[in-house]
Amino acid sequence: MSARKPAVAETPGVMRTRGWTDYALLDSGGGRKLERYGPYTVVRPEPQCLWSPRLPARAWDEADAVFDPTSEDEDAGRWRFKGRPKETWPLGWGDVRFHGRFTAFRHLAFFPEQAANWAWLTERVRAHGGQPKVLNLFGYTGVASLAMAAAGAAVTHVDASKKAVAWARENAELSGLADRPIRWITEDARKYVQREVRRGSKYDGVILDPPKYGRGPGGEVWRLFEDLPELAGLCAELLSENAAFLVLNAYAERISGAALGSLLAEKLAGRGGTIEWGELALVEDGGEREIGMSFYGRWSS
Repeated sequence: MSARKPAVAETPGVMRTRGWTDYALLDSGGGRKLERYGPYTVVRPEPQCLWSPRLPARAWDEADAVFDPTSEDEDAGRWRFKGRPKETWPLGWGDVRFHGRFTAFRHLAFFPEQAANWAWLTERVRAHGGQPKVLNLFGYTGVASLAMAAAGAAVTHVDASKKAVAWARENAELSGLADRPIRWITEDARKYVQREVRRGSKYDGVILDPPKYGRGPGGEVWRLFEDLPELAGLCAELLSENAAFLVLNAYAERISGAALGSLLAEKLAGRGGTIEWGELALVEDGGEREIGMSFYGRWSS
């Protein structure tokens, strides 16, 4: 292992996700965004859209589904539907297929802005060669896990939600990837990592995409600002000598890419490599406006 410190980027980057066949950010403004998920158009709250919509009101009024927040917490609310959309419907990105779903928390069972990360991870797995071992913590419905498996990785997918892991398995079946080397684990991420460190397990890549707050299957409490430093350090311990990457993503309003980059620099001291940091953004159709959605820090060898 190199004795050099990682080289930290001096300026932030923006990982931009533009629309693809099954997703598009059609318009935004007035604290909302208008999106297309396969056959359905959807309106969801997005407070940082401070500008005015570009499309006429008719385009918004004709949406198939609208999420109405019931409090200042934009994740709390209920859906209004025009007609009767399907409970699930197939979507795709690259070699991966997955189900769209209208969840109770305004999301549609995946985060489209993460497509920029999926592309980066796919490149890193292919560049590593062989069958790298990758750990995906807080893996949700598994799109990142499946993208890496499709690229040739052996993936360990961990999430505290039994329902999310079941959805991830369904997505693997839909993608034709159920026979790939993927371990599906329902467990508290911190407990799992602590045990892996004690075992001396090693991975060639780690993805850490925690929520701001959450609970494990045994009632374990997760608080981002209190618990992330320890978990990031444990993840650094799990990296193999020839590891390719450690990706850290966070959605909390008070976090920043600079903070995530600095955290990785501390935990990966002595490894060499490079650390990039910044934000993930969705680019509106036409490319004139974009919405910053989350922050990232990532180390690569």
